Amino acid sequence: MARYTGPKFKLSRRLGISLSGNGKDLKRNFPPGQHGANQRRKQSNYGMQLQEKQKLRHMYGLGEKQFRTLFAKAQKMQGIAGENFMFLLESRLDNLVYRLGFANSRAGARQLVAHGHVTVNGKKVDIASYAVSLGDVIGLREKSRGMASIKEAVENRSHLVAYVEYNEAAQEGKYIRLPERAELSQEIDEKQIVEFYNR
Repeated sequence: MARYTGPKFKLSRRLGISLSGNGKDLKRNFPPGQHGANQRRKQSNYGMQLQEKQKLRHMYGLGEKQFRTLFAKAQKMQGIAGENFMFLLESRLDNLVYRLGFANSRAGARQLVAHGHVTVNGKKVDIASYAVSLGDVIGLREKSRGMASIKEAVENRSHLVAYVEYNEAAQEGKYIRLPERAELSQEIDEKQIVEFYNR
């Protein structure tokens, strides 16, 4: 699968959102480029919808095809399409590994999963897009628990989200419920993304 490998800070500044989640990428709070600080161009409706879509896509590190496929799945579910879409993104294995604090970023979490360090219900899973079900237990393989990068990430974890339950002794977490919209990023307007794909 193709991944974005360009400069992350420039992308964050272009989209106006901290993609890393720590805010370091927005120290200069204006778009990149020679005239970035002086840009006052008014965006069209399409431009705003596209920007919201790109924000969410890059936040979770998905390619366009994968992102669109997941949106189509969310539209077929009961309830509000935009919120369902965000819940599906949040239920990905790489995201929940990041939420549990085993990695400092979603990209780092994706690498942990791809390299076979993560288990779901005791079985190794190396597919980052794996859809975790409610009640599933996410842990680390026995030989991976002593890894320096994982230890450092766990020590630097600031807080746990309320929809996962973490067992410190077993170094595993349980996905106990779907998140509420208020618990997810308030910088994303998912209604614009729904309009973008329904235009």
